[in-house]
Amino acid sequence: MAKDLQHKSLYLDGGDHQLHLCHISQVGKESGPGILMVHGSIENGRIFYNEKGRGLGSFLARQGFDVYVLDLRGRGLSTPSIARGAEHSQWHYINEDLPRAMELVSHRHQGKFSVVAHSWGGVLMMACLLRHPQWIEQIERQVFFGSKRSVKVHNPERWLKVDLVWGLVSPLVSGWYGYLPAKKMGLGADNETFANWRDVTKWVKQRRWQDPTDGFDYQAAAKSLQLPVTWFITGTKDHALGHVKDMQRFMAELGMADAPQSLLGIANGNKLDYDHINILTHPSCQNDHFTQVARWLRDGSWEDVGTS
Repeated sequence: MAKDLQHKSLYLDGGDHQLHLCHISQVGKESGPGILMVHGSIENGRIFYNEKGRGLGSFLARQGFDVYVLDLRGRGLSTPSIARGAEHSQWHYINEDLPRAMELVSHRHQGKFSVVAHSWGGVLMMACLLRHPQWIEQIERQVFFGSKRSVKVHNPERWLKVDLVWGLVSPLVSGWYGYLPAKKMGLGADNETFANWRDVTKWVKQRRWQDPTDGFDYQAAAKSLQLPVTWFITGTKDHALGHVKDMQRFMAELGMADAPQSLLGIANGNKLDYDHINILTHPSCQNDHFTQVARWLRDGSWEDVGTS
């Protein structure tokens, strides 16, 4: 356990479930600016921290932020864990889980906070803001790592991870288990409901961004709203799950084509050619892009740490 950091579990009661947030702060320090961290698919909040004090969440806490790492419904320490019979979809994440988490952070920080998201967490976050625009003015700024809404690039990694494993193998295994056992399959850190697998798959393939549950048109909503200023970051070795071209397509879809963006790799002055996961987990991160991310979250000072 990192002696300079305090980890406190917070739970939000949802009736038939509880959402878990890990609140990370410095021991003996006053409350700092609030940060909500949102993980992606087949993940949980541990992509951002561990008890040894590693990860972006821990790094930001040491910079004086109050960090709240969300475990989406059924993931991480949220209960019950995803198993046969779990039927929630990403509609529940967008319309129930994220608003409840934002309400908690907003209440603790006088209505203002920032957001950090990884991968599909960025898609869920933007979808939430488009459906619930009253939250937009409360978010000071955002940082998204490897976030894309659709996958249009074609290369061997995409064919293996997206088309074969996610598109063909995963639904067969889900039919047998009643959910996607991603941990057992070695695909990720946490499991998925079949309903969420179905929703994600539709969005990855769809040309127009609409909700599979009720038809809400996110693409149309984005044209009429001014979303929070957001820095989009991905790695040069992220060939399929957050490819820079798919990231830029997502930015354009949101009306944010001119937003700050970075492509992290050795050729662009970084310490490593980062991929979809080690862009948040590699030891080099804290002496590479994490420092600039902290500065951005504190005052909006943006320094390109990789040119895309």
